[in-house]
Amino acid sequence: MANTAPSTTDGFVIMEHTLANGLRVVLSEDHLTPVAAVCLWYDVGSRHEVAGRTGLAHLFEHLMFQGSASVPGNGHFELVQGAGGSLNGTTSFERTNYFETMPAHQVELALWLEADRMGSLLSALDLTGLDNQRAVVKNERRQRYDNVPYGTAFERLVGMAFPDGHPYHHTPIGSMADLDAATLTDAQDFFRTYYAPNNAVLSVVGDIDPEQTLAWIEKYFGSIPAHDGKRPPRDGRTVSREPGAVLRQHLVEEVPSQALMAAYLLPLDGTREADAADLALTVLGSGESSRLYNRLVRRDRTAVTAGFGLLRLSGAPSLGWLDAKTSGEACIADVEAAVDEELARFAAEGPTPQELERAQAQVEREWLDSLDTVHGRADELCRYAVLFGDPKLLNTALAKVLDITAEEVRAVAARYLTPENRAVLTYEPAEDEPAEDELADDAAADNDSTENDAAEDVTA
Repeated sequence: MANTAPSTTDGFVIMEHTLANGLRVVLSEDHLTPVAAVCLWYDVGSRHEVAGRTGLAHLFEHLMFQGSASVPGNGHFELVQGAGGSLNGTTSFERTNYFETMPAHQVELALWLEADRMGSLLSALDLTGLDNQRAVVKNERRQRYDNVPYGTAFERLVGMAFPDGHPYHHTPIGSMADLDAATLTDAQDFFRTYYAPNNAVLSVVGDIDPEQTLAWIEKYFGSIPAHDGKRPPRDGRTVSREPGAVLRQHLVEEVPSQALMAAYLLPLDGTREADAADLALTVLGSGESSRLYNRLVRRDRTAVTAGFGLLRLSGAPSLGWLDAKTSGEACIADVEAAVDEELARFAAEGPTPQELERAQAQVEREWLDSLDTVHGRADELCRYAVLFGDPKLLNTALAKVLDITAEEVRAVAARYLTPENRAVLTYEPAEDEPAEDELADDAAADNDSTENDAAEDVTA
């Protein structure tokens, strides 16, 4: 066993280990409950895709559940669930992760399953499996993006915020055309490039014996060869737009109400400025006590909802996501003017002591909630290891947020939350009154056009 280094800093006890093939391992022992989480992050996401093959990272996440050499078909799900565990996988701009939460005595099974597909999935990958999961992903796109009101809003805003050619220009779901174009060779090359032990971090958290767990990891993962080639760099920290770039779109669609949405470029994740931006957006737009909700919904009554979200990104500017749905006959221009007024006032004055205290308490509660489960802890350990190189940062992350000052929050708002630093998307409802010569159309067409049931998340 090489490079074993336990950490006993304040917080969770963390042990790090690196196999000879480059797989980084992070262990954290916790005997509070008889369960353990196995989490595997691969350093590959939609930012690593090339033009014409968007959606390949997400498609491959699905293929990882299609069957491997020793576990055909749906066997991965059947074995984990049959042992009393749960599992899933997700894809983002910056990584793809796979995870199982198991009864403590079944951890070895989860490790063997993850090692088996890392080492042998390529031999089981065929065109039938690719076509099957291609259809699943295309249906997921229809259900979650194309056939729901405002469903493509985030995709459009990302495309405006990050210019064409930027590695973050497209979202992980990919386009229908690119999903159709993906070949078996594309999938095989993608696996060979990114699904290697030296491009992954494995964390195991919970009721474990660290030495035994390391022995299992060596046994099952140690013989998988490292990838000996170079992976293309996909750094998107610089955003350069051409003169005349489109930063505003107006759509007329079948939506319930007018809407104002915007994406603001914010500091890189992992920086003190990113934590300050998180607090700024919490004060401005998180929940019914936020400034924007109080102004637009309660006072002006021009919106039924108004708020901010934050997408943290480490390889490109993070995104502050503004979402306001108008009320009644309210005008989008009035809502936008009110938003800009509130942001300018915040940039000038900053948060009050009470607002900052409340925002820090909210962030603290959300952070502690995420660490309350062994799965949440395992995921965060992988996150800090993959994106920032050091899983021990988990133990100091909250203290850094609580150390942010009101002036830092004000300064980050003044610098980034400006009209010049955003992409804007507005919606207005399409006219739903049919023309006289359309009244004879099949009545079912109207019913189909108004069915907007929210799709469930599709399990891989």
